[in-house]
Amino acid sequence: MEERLSDFLRSHCTGGVALAFSGGVDSSLLLHALIRLREEKNFPLVAFFFRTPFQTSEESQGSLSCAAKEGCEYEQIIMDPLQLPELKNNPPNRCYICKHALFTTLGERARKRGLSVMMDGTNADDLKQYRPGLRALRELGVLSPLAEVRMSKEDVRALANRWGLPCASRPSAPCLATRFEYGVALTKENLKRAARGEELLRSLFPGEPMRLRVHGDLARIELPSHLLLRAAQQAEEISASLRRLGFFHVTLDLEGLRSGSMDISLKKYPDLPHNA
Repeated sequence: MEERLSDFLRSHCTGGVALAFSGGVDSSLLLHALIRLREEKNFPLVAFFFRTPFQTSEESQGSLSCAAKEGCEYEQIIMDPLQLPELKNNPPNRCYICKHALFTTLGERARKRGLSVMMDGTNADDLKQYRPGLRALRELGVLSPLAEVRMSKEDVRALANRWGLPCASRPSAPCLATRFEYGVALTKENLKRAARGEELLRSLFPGEPMRLRVHGDLARIELPSHLLLRAAQQAEEISASLRRLGFFHVTLDLEGLRSGSMDISLKKYPDLPHNA
């Protein structure tokens, strides 16, 4: 797997790489692989972080710290996709609209820097889920090396662990928009409330993956199944803390943590194609 990834990168990096870098395990592994390859082939490389209302300040600082440790040039692209009229009511193809805008801007930055290739950290597992943003990546010519060499999230974490990367066990952190129902208008205030709620939960369950799904004034907590009993025992503390953020009702999802749980509502859109 490591050799396949290196071979793919080796054949595509010559003209310079603009890497969409979130600081998560996928893009961090990809950045490290590119840094290793630069010892063999001298090519320009810049890690670009999209700073939007959909990312937390912790993610921004984490990505900067990671890039600095790797010795990679780093640049932030500050944008506000909420200003796009098409995103006003959080449509099912939100990710396509957002990624098309973000990566169009990345392409412009890359051309100005003389970087011929855009890359991102999409892995093979992402191809099996509802990811409308993938179409935007294809349209704009973005390469996804991990997906191309069929690396799953498990493969990514295994290689990151073998390379001794601190991100190996880092929980996934998809954009904050995934905490909200389709068809419900997104606001900076509600995104920040969701982020503060998850920050509170992380303080109670450090190092554990979790999601705070927002249904109006109801907060639905998703935790790994082994934490459900412990969370129930801390119900009073959790509920009181989330109510202080403005939630009227707090629930613990008995199905536990699962990626894309908001996508169940896509059944209302029967003609919506997979990864459209």
